[in-house]
Amino acid sequence: MLYFTKWKAALVLLVCALGVIYAAPNFLPSGTLATESSYLPGKQINLGLDLRGGSHMLLEVDTDSVLRERYDALADAIRTELRQEQIRNRPREATANGAEITILRADDVEKAREIARTAEPNTELSGEGNNIVVTYNEVAYRELIDRAIAQSLEVVRRRVDELGTTEPSIQRQGENRIVVQVPGLDDPSRLRDILGRTAKMNFHLVNNEKTAADARATGLPPGTMILPSADEGDGIREYLIDRRIVVSGDNLVDSQPTFSDGRPVVSFRFDAAGGARFGDITSKNAGRGLAIVLDGEVISAPRINEPILGGNGIITGQFSVQEANDLSLLLRAGALPAPMQILEERSVGPGLGQDSVEAGEFAAVLGLVFVIAFMVISYGRFGVYADIALMMNLILVLAVMSVLQATLTLPGIAGIVLTVGMAVDANVLIFERIREERRNGRTIINAIDAGYRSAMSTILDANITTLIAALVLFSFGSGPIKGFAVTLAIGIITSMFSAIWLTRLLIAAWVKRSRPTELVI
Repeated sequence: MLYFTKWKAALVLLVCALGVIYAAPNFLPSGTLATESSYLPGKQINLGLDLRGGSHMLLEVDTDSVLRERYDALADAIRTELRQEQIRNRPREATANGAEITILRADDVEKAREIARTAEPNTELSGEGNNIVVTYNEVAYRELIDRAIAQSLEVVRRRVDELGTTEPSIQRQGENRIVVQVPGLDDPSRLRDILGRTAKMNFHLVNNEKTAADARATGLPPGTMILPSADEGDGIREYLIDRRIVVSGDNLVDSQPTFSDGRPVVSFRFDAAGGARFGDITSKNAGRGLAIVLDGEVISAPRINEPILGGNGIITGQFSVQEANDLSLLLRAGALPAPMQILEERSVGPGLGQDSVEAGEFAAVLGLVFVIAFMVISYGRFGVYADIALMMNLILVLAVMSVLQATLTLPGIAGIVLTVGMAVDANVLIFERIREERRNGRTIINAIDAGYRSAMSTILDANITTLIAALVLFSFGSGPIKGFAVTLAIGIITSMFSAIWLTRLLIAAWVKRSRPTELVI
């Protein structure tokens, strides 16, 4: 066990050298060794929300609106088939509890029920008399909700990433909630504005027959609706527009803030299908207004003067530069499948984070000092070697977290402090075993060799069981618990290297160089 081949010794020293190189940027001013490469040194550990400050939000997805939309679409599909079979019916307003349709003739009820039963899989029928209620079964319901939450998570992640933040934490909580933590965000109100909007944009034609005021007085023309104006700078508070969506915002592939005539505007670009549709609509409707509707408000309604081909256009309005940036961000990231409500919002100041960092540093240093002193007093020279390995273990923890770009939180600091104590456990087991072997009359080299060999199984068992606990915490925990599990797992792995390989290399080098006749341990 004491014999080291040259390549093994070189490998241990190389790992230690790489640890120092990759951990060094954490002790230098930010950006000193900045690099874009993922394998070159220069990256620092990311500080979590509790250390760096930032914004915390708890969002609730309005799953009822998702169900209403699906049931509304399901009711339309059923009514289409009923019309083909000449079955007269009257729809009810779709709710989150099901799609309800009333059959006008009692003789048609059974046939209508059969049509409704086969309209879509994984549905169930209920209702009494002439009323038919179609609902999704439990499997389809769960799949629908899970898909809506997954889509919301992805859209939220894209929107937060567009803000240029570092290591945001975006996780599902419970059935329909999302937790968003953005470290280092200086403007939490902007995050609220970005995440609080559905950003569902569609294009509708403006009705030229009546104004919104006339329609309110005399009645809405068929197939029209009145929507408010998001910007009353043009003196128009409401628009009368066609209900039919001429081009969907789902066809947008890019959106960027730009300037036109010295004013901030938002440019957009459709995919091939959307561009062809947009060109066809603008070709056939010259002279009409084209309403751009975002979240139920008309943000702009320019007049179509000529065909707009190529699938490109701009959105004008009374935008500030920030508003143009945010609108283009929302359109690039895509619309949320359902509105979200902000249930909780917290801002953590960097001052609190600095206090936590200082308290964590003090605890780590104090624990390190006590452990170093204990090992030197208890084991002498061997304790010094164990302390060198302990310092290298801390350096390796910092290096691994820097390379992985792991986020360090306050519980993560607690994991590092715990690692300081655990890192010398293996050495304690080895050194006590060496003492025992020496008392049994073995020679110095044989006692050291037997100490390492005999303690190895115990060390492996202890560290593997702790590593399993860390993996379980990481798998089933969230937020701070994961931060603790990450640092604990990294610390266990690096401590195994430093305690078993590095200390053995130091002791082997000392024995080979000094050839001691007595072992004081």
